Amino acid sequence: MALVVLVVAPAFAQAQDAPQRDPAATEVWKPVPAVVATPKDAAPSDAVVLFDGRDLSAWESERGGKAPWAVADGAFTVVPGSKGIRTKRRFCDIQLHIEWRTPVKTQGFDGQHRGNSGIFLQELYELQVLDSYENPTYSNGQAASIYKQAIPLANASRAPGQWQTYDVVWKAPRFAQGGGLVSPARITVLHNGVLVQNDTVVSGKTEYIGAPSYAPHGCAPIYLQDHDSQVGYRNIWVREL
Repeated sequence: MALVVLVVAPAFAQAQDAPQRDPAATEVWKPVPAVVATPKDAAPSDAVVLFDGRDLSAWESERGGKAPWAVADGAFTVVPGSKGIRTKRRFCDIQLHIEWRTPVKTQGFDGQHRGNSGIFLQELYELQVLDSYENPTYSNGQAASIYKQAIPLANASRAPGQWQTYDVVWKAPRFAQGGGLVSPARITVLHNGVLVQNDTVVSGKTEYIGAPSYAPHGCAPIYLQDHDSQVGYRNIWVREL
């Protein structure tokens, strides 16, 4: 007959294991995250509202002075030839929500001439605004591209005249005390809820001709481009990160 040996773990060994099985051992109670209210169809409670549908008091002309774009029906629209506008306030790392709409009339316009504008983070780095609905152009210049740098992961564009949304997380570049680049800017963008830029590394300031590059700078305004098209904007807010 085979000898069967039953090994029973000592009670003290089980007791030693008990603290590792305690769920409280991995619970962290501090710091407690700040409470942010998120009312329906409104900016979060800790956001800086840059346009609430009434006026452009948070903006100024790139030339200085009052922002010259047209405000009506809860939105504002580029006045072609008036030059761009920028926020009076300066920003570094931000979460940005902004809604935009390209003109309904597209006849006679195509490519970069159809609903063109741009959102420049820190006045230097352009997130392209363009009517890219059935409108071929170079891929690193279509809507939601980092202009002339990063192609969007998808074309999530709606038809002309429909409101569209960008939700952006922007991490500003860091520079050493002597002026050298410590870390480049990074950007994440959701276009109409679709991820189109996923923690994209920005190669430098936007250039129409030539390669992008960095020069040291600090926090700076958000700039909206006048590119001779009546692009509309509304519901703009920022959370400083």
